[in-house]
Amino acid sequence: MWRSIASNAITLLIVAVFLLGAVVIWGQRQYTSEGPLAGAICVRVAPGSNMQRVSADLESQGAVSSGSLFRIGADYSEKSNQLKAGSFLVPAGASMEEITDIVTRGGASTCGTEVVFRIGVTRSGVQVRELDPQTNRFVEVAAFNPAEEDAPAAYREVRDQSDTRYRIAVAEGVTSWQIVDALSNIDLLSGDVDLPAEGALAPDSYEVREGDTRASVIARMTAAQANLVAAAWEGRAEGLPLKSQEELLILASIIEKETGVAEERRQVASVFTNRLNQGMRLQTDPTVIYGITKGQGVLGRGLRQSELRRETPWNTYVIPALPPTPIANPGRASLEAAANPDTTPYIFFVADGTGGHAFAETLAEHNRNVAKWREIEAQRANQ
Repeated sequence: MWRSIASNAITLLIVAVFLLGAVVIWGQRQYTSEGPLAGAICVRVAPGSNMQRVSADLESQGAVSSGSLFRIGADYSEKSNQLKAGSFLVPAGASMEEITDIVTRGGASTCGTEVVFRIGVTRSGVQVRELDPQTNRFVEVAAFNPAEEDAPAAYREVRDQSDTRYRIAVAEGVTSWQIVDALSNIDLLSGDVDLPAEGALAPDSYEVREGDTRASVIARMTAAQANLVAAAWEGRAEGLPLKSQEELLILASIIEKETGVAEERRQVASVFTNRLNQGMRLQTDPTVIYGITKGQGVLGRGLRQSELRRETPWNTYVIPALPPTPIANPGRASLEAAANPDTTPYIFFVADGTGGHAFAETLAEHNRNVAKWREIEAQRANQ
């Protein structure tokens, strides 16, 4: 009898071990296999949260088939205590193992709310955006100009969220004064800053955090621009009528203000290079405007004939060569165009009505192009 009982007990134990092994294997497969999520989602892990809350959220959003199994897998992989606060993009079909890695690896948030402080040539503003996980595109939630408007509720709400990301986007062609003025209106930053030299700041996108100083942001922009200028100067074409990196920066700033069409930057650069080689005045309107505004805002009107004749250090209708300083902060493309202009016979250009320019080798051809542009201006004025 006892022998029979012992035999049955051993049999049951063996069956139990096999069943347990089968359950473990099944659980491992469930944890590592493709998940049920049909489309990408954004999972927010609040500061101080735990795997219990996260697993419940994931289960409610259909990202995992079992919150309990997700927690067991995280425990088994020793990642339960490595949860990181933030907003994380979970792709469609992500396995529990992949999701565990996403919410525990750390680093910057990959979805959720982003606040972009845009510093533009004609205006600056703040944009609050949310990433749509399904399209992987940002959707604007709110926008305002902090210099003119009170912050909307949508901005105040995301400012209280620890996982909100912040970015300063500086457009090509803005002046140093415009950048410093815009930074002074960003409540995220602290401290004062002196006005940097014109052209010394790199137009780009800069991630910032609460408590960063304005001086530290300016320092990053300055270092980035110094690297860009040095690289462009190092790779410059032979025979340029430029004596220094500073002259390259000055010419690049003029190119930046003359055209926003990427594919014609090197053509514009060729015109100025040809004029410098021939000892001609550059005769470019943006330099005249800078002599009037000193980079402090936008002129907002057309130039007068008296202004074209007025002598200022920057008026290239009057001075024989490059102005003494840049007239804006040029980007990489304009620096590279100044360093490697196209080889052309052109010494004139004028707007052509499409956003680009018509180029000419002779004054007669240029005058015909100017006449066409005047006709376009007249037609637009009568519309």
